[in-house]
Amino acid sequence: MSVIAEVTIPSAAFELGQILRVEGPTRISLETMVPLGGRPTPFVRIRNDARESFERSVRGHPSVNDIRLVDTHGDESLYSLDWDPSDASLLRTFLDLDAALLDATGDADVWGLELRFPTHEALSAFQDYYTEENIDVSVERIYNPTKPDAGPWYGLTPPQRETLADAVEAGYYSLPRQISTQELADSFDISDQAVTERLRRGISTLVRNTLLVEEPEE
Repeated sequence: MSVIAEVTIPSAAFELGQILRVEGPTRISLETMVPLGGRPTPFVRIRNDARESFERSVRGHPSVNDIRLVDTHGDESLYSLDWDPSDASLLRTFLDLDAALLDATGDADVWGLELRFPTHEALSAFQDYYTEENIDVSVERIYNPTKPDAGPWYGLTPPQRETLADAVEAGYYSLPRQISTQELADSFDISDQAVTERLRRGISTLVRNTLLVEEPEE
């Protein structure tokens, strides 16, 4: 049975945090992770005013082949990262354990990760790994979305929950649609692509944690 863990980790303590370095109060979000050519390709979003130093820092990392600007909207830019993760990286451990990275947001000091492990044994293996490697991981919350005490939000992050709720209440899913993607995005002061991605990931999380859960054994 799957289990979700919300953890925080110092930016300097794992490879992706070292690569995607930002300065000051700037925050960066990992939009998705796509397997391309046998390698996990991250797509990351950052404010435009941090682009120059961000690009320079990322390109200077030895494991990075290239960073490509995918899209710019308003004050945000979306990048894809072409890199060669090491076999001993924390991300590689996630993939080897069949864990899904549901959400990841970081700043200059710390990253918050939401991970869905296929079993409690996989989560235990992850905990054994970061303990043995002396990686300073702080577990904020662990829950099984099928249990009554898992909480009412089925693994949704607060932004996902708020955006989905507002979208429904504002008539985004009504026929005819009563609010546009851009109008919904404006209410959160983010781009229309960002709000679309937030809705997509929120719906995906809801389905995984409600309709696709395994039936408990008798």
